[in-house]
Amino acid sequence: MRSSLRIPLTVLSLTTLAVFAAGCDKPGDKAAKADTAAEAKPGDKAAETIPGLATDKEQVSYMIGMALGKQLDPVKDEVNVDVISRAIKSSLAGDKLLLTDEQAQKISQAFGEKMQAKQIAKMLADAKQNAEAGDKFLAENAKKPGVKTTDSGLQYQVVKAGEGARPKPTDTVRVNYKGSLLDGKVFDDSATHGGPAEIPLQQVVPGWQEGIALMLVGSKYTFWIPAKLGYGDKGTPGGPIPPNATLVFEVELLDIVKPAAK
Repeated sequence: MRSSLRIPLTVLSLTTLAVFAAGCDKPGDKAAKADTAAEAKPGDKAAETIPGLATDKEQVSYMIGMALGKQLDPVKDEVNVDVISRAIKSSLAGDKLLLTDEQAQKISQAFGEKMQAKQIAKMLADAKQNAEAGDKFLAENAKKPGVKTTDSGLQYQVVKAGEGARPKPTDTVRVNYKGSLLDGKVFDDSATHGGPAEIPLQQVVPGWQEGIALMLVGSKYTFWIPAKLGYGDKGTPGGPIPPNATLVFEVELLDIVKPAAK
């Protein structure tokens, strides 16, 4: 959990703008830009004509506005865009500002604390809702044909039986997997990382450790992992897994990775 919410409103460094521009380049653009730069003369209009943004100055200004808009999006319901514009204009014009630096600092601190409190309240509400939804789902899922529940609460179903060896808790396994939430949203998939993954079992959540230990090489299982065996009431802060989320994993155990020869 972040300790405060920082919102840079008035500072966009040249370095930031350069990185922003570089991030928009595509392979092969640099050579084309070099040729264009060689032909361009001071005062020439932008090479690309953009409707509504006739000059370089307008295009740069709009780009900065887009960047500010993205920064402000998380707090858009807390701010007045017209007042922000007014403050920017006054600051750039050198007019007398309505806030002193000390007042601005106090307001910034109070605002950060307010937003942090809202984030915590939302996390607690989400955690409660997700826990209730998970408990309800698992209770119903346990009644379905082929679904088994372990003493810990892990649920699994054998999709395809294997005939190979069974991994030990200290092993590294080679697997295909796909992880999703109860609403079907996929948060991880080995296929998007280039294919099968090699995963040390000592580095995964308890539900994975227990589930893989049930499998034989060559098998494919579906796991339903309660939050207490997954990422708990914190989820992955800033990441794809909400607090108290029940996880669904499709796992195919391809092999047990042999330790590297010493």
